[in-house]
Amino acid sequence: MDLRASLRSRAFPPRFVWGVATAAPQIEGGATAGGRGESIWDRFARRRGAVVNGDTPAVACDHFHRYRADFALMRELGVRHYRLSLAWPRLQPDGRGPVNARGLDFYRRLLDALHHHGITPWVTLYHWDLPQALEDAGGWRSRGTAEAFARYAEIAVRGLGGRVRHWMTLNEIPTFIGHGYRLGVHAPGAREKPAVVAQCHHHALLAHGHAVRAVREFGGARAEVGLAQDLSVPIPVTETPADIAAAERELRRRNAHILAPLYFGRYATAEMRAARRPQPAVRRGDLALISTPTDFLGLNIYSGEFVRAADRTTHEVVPFPPGYPTAGLAWLRLAPQAVYWALRHCHAVYRPRKLFLTENGAGYEEPARGGAEVNDLHRREYLRAHLEQVQRATAEGIPCRGYFAWSFLDNFEWAEGYTKRFGLVHVDFATQRRTPKLSALWYAGVMRENRVL
Repeated sequence: MDLRASLRSRAFPPRFVWGVATAAPQIEGGATAGGRGESIWDRFARRRGAVVNGDTPAVACDHFHRYRADFALMRELGVRHYRLSLAWPRLQPDGRGPVNARGLDFYRRLLDALHHHGITPWVTLYHWDLPQALEDAGGWRSRGTAEAFARYAEIAVRGLGGRVRHWMTLNEIPTFIGHGYRLGVHAPGAREKPAVVAQCHHHALLAHGHAVRAVREFGGARAEVGLAQDLSVPIPVTETPADIAAAERELRRRNAHILAPLYFGRYATAEMRAARRPQPAVRRGDLALISTPTDFLGLNIYSGEFVRAADRTTHEVVPFPPGYPTAGLAWLRLAPQAVYWALRHCHAVYRPRKLFLTENGAGYEEPARGGAEVNDLHRREYLRAHLEQVQRATAEGIPCRGYFAWSFLDNFEWAEGYTKRFGLVHVDFATQRRTPKLSALWYAGVMRENRVL
């Protein structure tokens, strides 16, 4: 293969969307500024032992005050698309009352600053920061939270729709429900019975449906909306028909509680039973709302597990051996093929109109370097290996239209506090100094040339 052919083989389709991603509770800070209310993460982080080192998101990256400089840095790096989230407690401090005008004005100014720098916003309505007042009233256990979210989504889309075309409803329903209401390791720190957890999932899906309806009614004719889903990804041990079919069966089973109602308008009874998941109580009209057609499916993919066929109808998950490499956290095992198989199997099983990689990244412990470049070749290798798998999918005609690297900045990494860094840009949390890492400079070249470098 000559050089030109080699370069073409690593290229992405024209108009492929390249971006970076963050979330309000992880970067904004300004916890009590501008009338913002308390979130479940504000409360949870103050619980003794809940977050490493007792860290809180009260200041984080101070993006609330520094967003203009952050967007200027994005532009310098060639970023043209930015996935961000709105803080529900900033727009509605108690989750139910009238809109906080100062919060709405803040996001208008922020979005105007993005447009000034030529950066397109992709806005997530909910990235885990439930107003504490709603949690006190039952949180996602309560159908009332989904109903409150319907009003919040309408406020956000009506108030910001002229500045936003691309919307995401909720981020990672399985994680914020599973970690927050089943395992208790994330806010609000609850450990509920399986039936309650199933009902929480259902209420979050209802919230998604309400948000889709809000975008359709108030977002304008060109608005697009989808869900950002953290898919549980089985990878075939061998690329043979038997192992590929086994991986697809396992993907259906693991994700049936979210994607079957979303795309098929029903809970997949057999697959739910195989996964030992109880079905929630459903009211008339719920599934029609949940399955309201969307424009795309966002996938947050970091890792996966390997599967192989036992016979034509059964399969096994192959456990990771001791010493298997990770990308900075125990759960983040290196398995870049997960990206390809997530895209391929979602396309085959659920047939979304378009797919986006809405998160992908690696978290390490990286000390400050006194302003010098942070040599994060390990992150560059992680991202490059995953992008090769995205490129494979697009070359095969799978409709993946874009990729958002997680994350633009080092940030408050939930229960890990500030110990794990996912950013392309290093943040010195004592001084708030930003320093692009080696990975940021490499990714700038990828975005510029539209190919794997």
